[in-house]
Parts: sequence; C-alpha cells; structure tokens
Amino acid sequence: MKIIVLNEKEMKNIMNMKDAIRAVKEASSNYSKGKTDIPLRANLNVKEYNGNSLYMYGYVPDSKALGVKLVSVYPDNPKKGVSACPATMILENAETGEVNAIMDGTYLTRLRTGALSGAATDLLAKKDSKVFTLIGTGGQAECQLEAILAVRDIEEVRVYSRNIENVKKFIERVSKGKHQRFVACNSSDEAVDGADIITAVTVSNDPVFDGKKVKKGCHINGVGSYTPEMSEIDEHIVCNSNVIIVDTMDGTINETGDFLKPMKKGLFKKEMIIGELGDLVDGKCSGRKSDNDITFFETTGSAVFDLVTGQKIYELANSKSMGQIIEI
Repeated sequence: MKIIVLNEKEMKNIMNMKDAIRAVKEASSNYSKGKTDIPLRANLNVKEYNGNSLYMYGYVPDSKALGVKLVSVYPDNPKKGVSACPATMILENAETGEVNAIMDGTYLTRLRTGALSGAATDLLAKKDSKVFTLIGTGGQAECQLEAILAVRDIEEVRVYSRNIENVKKFIERVSKGKHQRFVACNSSDEAVDGADIITAVTVSNDPVFDGKKVKKGCHINGVGSYTPEMSEIDEHIVCNSNVIIVDTMDGTINETGDFLKPMKKGLFKKEMIIGELGDLVDGKCSGRKSDNDITFFETTGSAVFDLVTGQKIYELANSKSMGQIIEI
C-alpha cells in the first residue's frame, strides 16, 4: 500500500487560499444538500494535561473523500514549544478503504478554517469593504488574514490581542510583501471602530469586543468558539445581527458558547439563524439585503471541510508527483 505524505510547505505549494475557498464552498454545498455522512466529532478530555483529543471523520461521495482527522487542543503546548493544535489528516481510497495520504492536519485546519471565513466574507461582506480587523494572533490567525485579503480589496488591517507584543510580532511577520497598512491596536474598541469586516479567532470564554460599537454594514466572522464555555462574540451581535449564517447547523447549535449561552438566557433561538453556508452558496437562503445590514458568520468546523480540502490537495499532489511516498 503506497501512501503520499505531505508536509506544510508542500501543501502550501499545492493549494492557494482561493483554491481552498472554492473547496470549502463545494464541501458546504454537499453538506447542506445532505450528500455527506459526517458524524459529530468525538471529543476526549485529557484532564491531566489540560487537553482535548478530537476525532473528525466522514465520507463525501461526490468528492470521493473518506478519512479522519486526528486533532488535539492543548492550550499549554506553546510553553513547551509545541503547537497548541497538533493534527494529522488521514485519507482513504473511497473504493478500497486503503490509506492513500497522510498530511499535516494542523496546517489543513488553518487553511480550511481560513477558507470558511473567506467564503462567508465573499458572500456576505460589502463589496467595497476596506478596513479589516483581526482579533487574535494565534496559529489560526495568518490564514484568517490571507482569506479576507483573497476576497476583498482591503486597504487597512487592524490587529488586536491582549498581548500587544504578540500583535507587533504578528504584524512584522505577516505584513512583508503586502501593500495594506497594518495597525497594532491597543484596545478592542480601537480595533473595531469603523471596521468593515471583523474576524475573532480566539479561545476566549468571554466576548473579545463590544458589539454595540460595531458600525452598521459590518460583517463579522466568529471562528474560535468550539465548546459551550467559549463565547468570544458578545450577545448583542448574536441577537441583533440582520443575517446569521453558520457552517453546519448541528455542530454550531450543539457546540459553541456564542449561541448556547444566550439561548440559555432565552435571548436567542436557533430559528434566528438564516441557514448554513451551503444554503448561501446554493442560493437557498438570502444574505445581505442592504449596506446597513450587520452580517454574522459562525464556524465551529466539521470533518466535511477537512475531507474535501484534503482530498483536493491529495489529488493535486498525486497528479504533480509531489510529496514523499512511503509503502507499508
């Protein structure tokens, strides 16, 4: 059995962000049409090491994508010089069940998560959006930035995190070769004031900006909340946005504190969600109706996005004879 092994550098050379955005739109469409078999991810709590081990698996027939992503969330890892979200993607031949690819699941997660925000922003944000605010500078942040720059002609990028030194280091790293003006913000109020697009990608249990200070017409991506305790988006945005779209209805309603906390208070009902990203892609639900609408996209992630994106990377690698071949 021959297996292609791909690292981050090779994956970056194979697929760019615009290709990834197309891949997650395809995955979203298939998911919302019910043409996938994607169980809810299994989550094991490893209390001794303050970690969680997740198993995200499924099958997407139209894309011939079958496999599982092993991903862990260990917030203390950076202190040990290790990624906080190490992951490995394992793909199988849908016809035989044989493993045919192993790839860097950490980068795949960052790529497809960024692509999801890019897809939602492409479909929901105002076409003339110029100011983008990024809240959070962790491992997911760079792909989130690349995704927004891929779908809108942004002139100013504002970056905010509780640690201003991390913000400065992030800007120094990602601004090279880009024409946009980068601004290190000292407060979330400064960051969101007048912003056209806001992406929050943190693991905060509390809101990271004041939703009442968001201007009309803004588009917001909520990326970081994947447990009932986490809620980086405040209740004002969740309960008062004109359009709310999610990546997957089941996953979002069951997993993210952004929705679960206001639901418990009786402030939010799932019926307030217009639809899934796939519904928006297929034109089954409407997005922005006016330039004054505040639009909100929430993603908690799903194996369907890893599978389709990973499968396309594998197919490209196979056609270009890229990656290391191992035989077992």
